[in-house]
Amino acid sequence: MSDTDKQQKNGHLVIIGGHEDRKREMEILSRFVELSGGPDANILVITAASTVPDDMWSMYDSAFGALGVTRRNHLEITSRQEANSEEFVRQVAEADGIFMTGGDQKRLLALLGGTALDAEMHVALKVRGATIGGTSAGASAMSGHMLAQGRVELHPEKGSVSLGAGLGFLHRVVIDQHFSERQRLSRLLTVVAQNPYLQGIGIDEDTALVVERGVGIEVLGQGAVTIVDGRTMITNVADIKDRDTPELIDVRLHLLPAGSSYQLPAALDPGKGLPPPLLDFLENVTKRNPIQ
Repeated sequence: MSDTDKQQKNGHLVIIGGHEDRKREMEILSRFVELSGGPDANILVITAASTVPDDMWSMYDSAFGALGVTRRNHLEITSRQEANSEEFVRQVAEADGIFMTGGDQKRLLALLGGTALDAEMHVALKVRGATIGGTSAGASAMSGHMLAQGRVELHPEKGSVSLGAGLGFLHRVVIDQHFSERQRLSRLLTVVAQNPYLQGIGIDEDTALVVERGVGIEVLGQGAVTIVDGRTMITNVADIKDRDTPELIDVRLHLLPAGSSYQLPAALDPGKGLPPPLLDFLENVTKRNPIQ
């Protein structure tokens, strides 16, 4: 692939809810490889979120190898000094696809957040049009506001979740993973209740939300993507005590099952419209965020 071709790419995010198929059809990982440029692409796997990086790398080394990728490399980051090193930044600068594994998103941000490697990943996505993938913790870390910790309760509960700073490839959203399998709707409702500025995105296991910058989205895999929008809601969350359940009125919920695909109106056929709330979400996640 020529440098010109790379510059013309929009850049993609492949945001995976965890436990994606790594041995059979591998629909999501195959799409990640395709968006990165195919089997000849340079794929870099970042295992910083994991405390067992070698085991994590072995799993993805086998999966990407089975998909025909020959240029696949492990970037094992154990310190912020490494994440600021010229050698590690060079590897990111040369990668067509950058994949962040699961583990602990707080660990991932502690090692990467605000480093030269972090900045180079933004250049890769927004300038070179590279593809950045993340699964489980790697998915949660993609937004500017990251779900750092939170209990799963039967109902939303004030104070039961906390947010931290994420990598910021998307803004005005917060991402939760293993969503349906771990019954995390109440957790995402709690986030939105306390932070109505944000739209919540819940992604099921073996499911991915693919975002093409400036163009549109698609949902891959076996489950669905749930979107929780509380910007027009009425709530008493500011007036109740911690651990109480807030009143939530007029919270919007969108469910996008695998196979869903939407593009911004400029790319649609004439006369094909989108419901305004969905269009608003689409514009939010696909807008071309600046480097800074």
